[in-house]
Amino acid sequence: MLFSKSLTTAIGAVLMLSGAASAFNGDATYYYTGLGNCGAYSQDTDFIVALSTQEYNNGAHCWQHIKVYYGGNTIDATVVDSCPGCSQYSIDLSPSAFQALAPLDAGRIPVTWCCNLYIRITCKNHVK
Repeated sequence: MLFSKSLTTAIGAVLMLSGAASAFNGDATYYYTGLGNCGAYSQDTDFIVALSTQEYNNGAHCWQHIKVYYGGNTIDATVVDSCPGCSQYSIDLSPSAFQALAPLDAGRIPVTWCCNLYIRITCKNHVK
């Protein structure tokens, strides 16, 4: 029993240190796709996302999925690129992904997002 409690405590600490304990809030914009920094071509109709340079972390998150929330809408997008012009926690979406949340003429919207791996821990408890 002591081992189980220690393991649970250790896992909790790792999740907290890795940033898994909270969702991210930032702005979402959109961009026209092509060859992403993860090395593959995408189309404007794909639900893809470019993370800010800080979150992109030299490609450490390529092909991971994030959930993005805005105005009662939710999308799942795949990380395929970095966004050097995005501030920390802000993201750049493909036109179709952005349009699933808001009209393109909105241009910039405040979103909450998190990695799918931590959905049960983060997003469901932190989305406004």
